[in-house]
Amino acid sequence: MQDLIFVTGMVLKQSPSGEYDRRVTILTKECGKVVAFARGARRQGNKLAAATNSFAFGTFKLYQGRDAYTLADAEIKNYFEGLMSDFEGAYYGMYFAEIADYYARENNDERQMLGLMYQSLKALSAPALPRPLVRVIFECKAIAVNGEYPGAPKDRALSESAAYALEYIGSSTLEKLYTFTVSDEVLIELQSVSAEYCKKYMRHEFKSLEILKTLC
Repeated sequence: MQDLIFVTGMVLKQSPSGEYDRRVTILTKECGKVVAFARGARRQGNKLAAATNSFAFGTFKLYQGRDAYTLADAEIKNYFEGLMSDFEGAYYGMYFAEIADYYARENNDERQMLGLMYQSLKALSAPALPRPLVRVIFECKAIAVNGEYPGAPKDRALSESAAYALEYIGSSTLEKLYTFTVSDEVLIELQSVSAEYCKKYMRHEFKSLEILKTLC
């Protein structure tokens, strides 16, 4: 009999599989990025229906197969319901999840990326934080977690506040990452640098970003 594996993680994306199942990608603390199938999760009233929605965070119980995992059960601690019911907020979250999915690998230590996703979804849910700023911080910190973040660029003139913010993003702990705001002028500077870094270091087209651009 296969052993159950208990992992802490977040659903990055889900899609239909067969008539009633779901295929989910879960970013986990213990096993990196994993793909799992939830049998019957699309049936009305199935216990795995809510647990396989995007952004569901908690403990997942998995059976390991040859090519994928089977999701046996889940204990969800945060569904981020408010974000899921907010069209714009949901697309910000999906964009972040696409970036996490792009960077994460199976059997890698992805604790930092998982923590970044969790803190960033909380930040998106906070009315006091401008979402364009949350996006800039997430993009730069994701690059930093992947080990490529150069800090404030040395070859362009930036305000002292923008340069400080860029250095802070790179060095801050995840818990203190979303503890500042900036003026509109500084945000424009940060957006310009972040766009440049994303183009240089990610080299990928994200589908949710195209939709997000039409909303903001």
